Amino acid sequence: MKNIGDLMKQAQQLQARFQEAQERVNQIEAEGQSGGGMVRVTINGKGMAKAVRIDPSLIDPKDAGMLEDLLVAAINDARTKVDAKMGDEMAKVTGGLPLPPGLKF
Repeated sequence: MKNIGDLMKQAQQLQARFQEAQERVNQIEAEGQSGGGMVRVTINGKGMAKAVRIDPSLIDPKDAGMLEDLLVAAINDARTKVDAKMGDEMAKVTGGLPLPPGLKF
């Protein structure tokens, strides 16, 4: 029965490390940009937008499509950066071992 006790202890330690990593992930923020930095979007580790900054020179009611495209590009850039940071945090917890499919923070 000692092996089962050790296994349970390791599982509890892993769970504690996952909780700590989740807290760090919640603190992660990344800024994505497009248009040479004229559009900037900041999102957090949960993928929620925190801030949007648009250079006033881009605001042209006759060309809303361009601004919309730049916003999408900036959001996608920020999301890519957050995902990379989250992957780094997860690697710290798992020691570089990949997670089973479908298991995420």
